[in-house]
Amino acid sequence: MAKQMKKADVVLIGVGWTGGILASELGKKGYKVVGLERGKPQKTADFSMVHDELRYASRFELMQDLSKETVTFRNNSGMRALPMRQYGSFLLGDNLGGAGMHWNGQTYRFLPYDFEIRSKTIERYGANKIPKDMTLQDWGITYDEMEKYYDMFEKTCGISGEENPLAGKRSNPYPTGPMKTSPTLQLFIDATKKLHLHPYMSPSANLSENYTNPDNISRPACQYCGFCERFGCEYGAKADPVVTVLPVAQKTGNFELRTHSNVIRIEHDGTKATGVTYIDTQTGEEFFQPAEVVGVTSYVMNNVRLLLISKMGTPYDPNTGRGVIGKNYAYQTNGGSASGFFKKEFNLFAGAGALGASLDDFNGDNFDHSNLGFLHGGSMSTSQTGKRPIATNSTLPGTPSWGKEFKAQSVKYANSVLGVSAQGSSMPFKHHYLDLDPTYKDAFGNPLLRITFDFEDQDRNLVEYMGKQAETIMKEMGADQVFASTKLGPYNIVPYQSTHNTGGVIMGADPKTSAINNYLQMWDFENVFIPGASAFAHNSGYNPTGTVGALSYRTAEGIDKYLKAGGSLV
Repeated sequence: MAKQMKKADVVLIGVGWTGGILASELGKKGYKVVGLERGKPQKTADFSMVHDELRYASRFELMQDLSKETVTFRNNSGMRALPMRQYGSFLLGDNLGGAGMHWNGQTYRFLPYDFEIRSKTIERYGANKIPKDMTLQDWGITYDEMEKYYDMFEKTCGISGEENPLAGKRSNPYPTGPMKTSPTLQLFIDATKKLHLHPYMSPSANLSENYTNPDNISRPACQYCGFCERFGCEYGAKADPVVTVLPVAQKTGNFELRTHSNVIRIEHDGTKATGVTYIDTQTGEEFFQPAEVVGVTSYVMNNVRLLLISKMGTPYDPNTGRGVIGKNYAYQTNGGSASGFFKKEFNLFAGAGALGASLDDFNGDNFDHSNLGFLHGGSMSTSQTGKRPIATNSTLPGTPSWGKEFKAQSVKYANSVLGVSAQGSSMPFKHHYLDLDPTYKDAFGNPLLRITFDFEDQDRNLVEYMGKQAETIMKEMGADQVFASTKLGPYNIVPYQSTHNTGGVIMGADPKTSAINNYLQMWDFENVFIPGASAFAHNSGYNPTGTVGALSYRTAEGIDKYLKAGGSLV
């Protein structure tokens, strides 16, 4: 029998960005919050001078142990799903801070178009522009309503950036100015301006200068060491939950963190959650943590899986289109890119995870789609993240991936290859979804989550279009040889692509088509709140973290309202 713990006002399942923000905001308001993190504790000192690419980037030190829990995957319902036994397409963060520890720091705001995508598309092009099997829907909230929450997250993190001329209106400038403009970024900026495009320095959670945020948390400027993605930041210059929101939560005296605590089930009476059952992974003991509010604040996959295991909400049925839990799984459509080989060399060793320049001329509905075979688009960027020796070996197409020629070209082109790439949006389709696998289970005997997903003509057409734009830009940048990527095959879970998984517990204005309302509160269980990218009704042409952070502040506001008055907030 599970040992019962003292009741809390709020229990959080996972302590990364979403859990950390809720812990901080609710703790400041005096609520007693318990955070359950299945991984181990982490602190900035753990990453001091650990520039070990093999350990972190190749052997995934900061990631979930797939031998204990993973996902299964198939391209369509006619295939048998198989477990992801080693990391490939995306990386599932583990330990305190979650994926917020190993991210690059790119912190964009979604476009106003994103939040009203169905309405805006029909308004401009008519309903027939939307494919019949594309389950496109509005989010139940507008950019204008989201703006203040974006501003809150950016101030917490000290986001470094400059005005994006094609984005939504801002109430305040970025808290810190843009990062350094390297020669390669200047080359991109100059070339795209000649093409009458609208470049800007990418918004970055890697601080451009020393900064103290509204909670009086001080952090130093980025050192441009180039070890961001898949690494923790040894300086605290990259915003993560451990150096921003968690110290604030702990200082309130109202937040209790329990690591090595793996939640296996949300308990409920059919209408309200009563708490969660979790296992101490060090002792094997089982505990029940009662609470007035349950915050489901883990990664996309686990959010969906826990709801399905706990029998909360109606599971999505792709045959009928009914149900909401598992609906609208989306990803990121990458592939539209161009590589430029130059005769001259650049200093590419130094860098930072979000050091880059971007443009949005081909993103959202910033361009006419009337005669195009796709909706939305993507941001276009060049970046300088630092060239690490194992993963970055630039060679001409057709070069063997090992041997004498590979080595020779790797040396020759080490500092003379630049890239321009699109980060494409991902639209939802009726047959893309998440459910429980009927065969495979985790170490505790619970079903694994099953992903059913593939690229569509929407994605292939988008990649072809964006690849041609990238090629034009790279030629204008003066590359001696340009190789464009304009083709997209079936989705393959083996090669790494992006850790931007979204959907499955989507927000909206209608309980029939969404799982949560615009305060991220479940329609069916009023005391359960689920922020995070699982709430996205589709994925935009940007990194998702800025929107995840904004939605978390919105959720904290909603939980406060609920604890004061109860009931559905919408």
